[in-house]
Amino acid sequence: MLYALNRNAERWALLIFYVMLVLTMFIEVLRRELLSYSSIWGEEIVRYSFIYLAWIGAAAAVRERGHIRIDVIMAYVGRRAKAVLYILGDLVMFVVAGIAFYWSLETVLVSAKFGSVTHGLRISQVWFLAAVPIGFGLVMLRLVQSLLRDLGDLRHGRPVYEGGKMFD
Repeated sequence: MLYALNRNAERWALLIFYVMLVLTMFIEVLRRELLSYSSIWGEEIVRYSFIYLAWIGAAAAVRERGHIRIDVIMAYVGRRAKAVLYILGDLVMFVVAGIAFYWSLETVLVSAKFGSVTHGLRISQVWFLAAVPIGFGLVMLRLVQSLLRDLGDLRHGRPVYEGGKMFD
């Protein structure tokens, strides 16, 4: 079960938020065009679904090494140097994600302390502000997994995982 969760957790979460976003947007467009009426809660659901989509998608991209990177130099270096460069990049990204996690968590705690709510849904904003630290937490988890994979590849002399490529 843990293997399936590790393999597909982001995919299922992304699917849920994407479907919620598309359905709500579709319903709101129909309401606006047919009934000349729209709701503020629909706009909020779409906005917050998109925020969760972005942050969970960032973690999924780290897992698949699908995030934006400049890898021109990778074609000119050997196996070991490539692994070291990926490890160095992941370490730098982990530090940045850790700092961002800390500061985004502070925002969530301040919102919880003062009890702020959304304008339309009247739900605690903590649930929506938490998307950022959840996203960075997932990114850090995936970076640790990537580092362990790369260190194992380096130690055993295997080619480092480069992820899928959009253009070859």
